[in-house]
Amino acid sequence: MSFASELRQCLGVVLGTAPPESDYEPLTFFRQWLAERNLGLVPIANAGDFDWPGQWLARVRASDGDHAVLMFGSPSGPLDDPSGALGGGGTIEEGWVVARLDLRLPIEEPYGQDRHAGSVVAILTAADAEGPLGHVETIDAVAGRGLVGDRYYERRGTFSGPGRGYELTLVEAEVLDSIDLPWEEARRNIVTRGIALNALVGHRFTIGAVECIGRRLAEPCSHLEKLARPGLLRPLVHRGGLRADILAGGAISIGDSVAIAE
Repeated sequence: MSFASELRQCLGVVLGTAPPESDYEPLTFFRQWLAERNLGLVPIANAGDFDWPGQWLARVRASDGDHAVLMFGSPSGPLDDPSGALGGGGTIEEGWVVARLDLRLPIEEPYGQDRHAGSVVAILTAADAEGPLGHVETIDAVAGRGLVGDRYYERRGTFSGPGRGYELTLVEAEVLDSIDLPWEEARRNIVTRGIALNALVGHRFTIGAVECIGRRLAEPCSHLEKLARPGLLRPLVHRGGLRADILAGGAISIGDSVAIAE
């Protein structure tokens, strides 16, 4: 078995349901898939010596390569070792605990089921990473790429990379206005009004005629604080917007409706 298929099997034991098969680097894929469910992989320091009475995932180095093993107990032993890697003399190189991103929120529909529609009130792009964002009235959205002319369309954004949620970002005008943050400084592509964006995580939605899918929250980070202003982390936790991918392209214009498609 490959590391990807073993990791999928071990995660299935932890979650009680089989994750989808990964179609790119498995750790990146499963981190992004888990984030849609208010879950993440917390790295373990010195995983070979980790001692915790619960389930955790290990990357085990064996003579034939790397394998995924589900560990359990204190001291820990293999709960699910699909290839017998640890039992065959392999060594633990890395480890992760599956944990909720927010302990207060559920795994299913963690951000609610608000189905109100809203509208586009601003479209912003930047040609380069960390470059200033400028307003446009209309823009072409390309499936699998992003907004034409934006740094993420050109794959030169700060967080550009393979996987989900790098094509389009949205944020609510109500949130930015409540903390007096200029829309340009939020560094999101689409500013909306009237819709709860968090509820779109894991769902298909439309912006005008463009079809998208919400991948995960666009949480604030120290990079945003560096480019905008200090102190943004606290007021923007779970309010920093939405990361999405474009499934069917077309033009997006100011005033277009934003609504769930399911």
